[in-house]
Amino acid sequence: MCRMAHSGPPADSSAKDRAGEITAALVAIRRGDKTAVPRLLPLVYDELRQVARRMMSRESPGQTLQPTALVHEAYLRLFGSGPSSWENRAHFFVAAATAMRRILVERARRRRSERRGGGRRRVTLDEGAVPSDPPAADLLALDAALSRLESEDERASRVVHLRYFAGLGIEETAELMGISTATVSREWTYARAWLLREMTGAGKAGR
Repeated sequence: MCRMAHSGPPADSSAKDRAGEITAALVAIRRGDKTAVPRLLPLVYDELRQVARRMMSRESPGQTLQPTALVHEAYLRLFGSGPSSWENRAHFFVAAATAMRRILVERARRRRSERRGGGRRRVTLDEGAVPSDPPAADLLALDAALSRLESEDERASRVVHLRYFAGLGIEETAELMGISTATVSREWTYARAWLLREMTGAGKAGR
């Protein structure tokens, strides 16, 4: 029995091609090629907007910042602070999610200062992949805890940024970071427990 001929490339070929272009642009940027900076944005724009939309969906109804503005402000911060040397796509998207997180945290701090502590914004670490659903946590407390996690366990912190902030699944995160899905699951479970204990003052989580 003869095989049916494919009429075109595999469905995921365009995604792989784009991933290759992103990697090439990041390498060029790391080498100091300034022309690669504007070339990178169209390649990552849709994914960055998805990240921004996920983050904005957790913001209070009165939030005036739009996802598009968040993407552009984060992009300016990424390339406005001197030479960039992201190792790979995972490193870049973690950096982008971190920049967006800092922008939102700064705005939350300003709002809290203006309201003298009133109207605090609540977020959760809800994730169907982990059975237990933790209680809601203040955005600023989450940011402070995540900053501590970054200094203690960089890989776990990257998993949090890709899973919670960027909204990637376990398989997507594993592929982007170049680690196994089992490792991602383990790091995600550990990081969530660690952050919850930090935010609730229950002590530090152990491996």
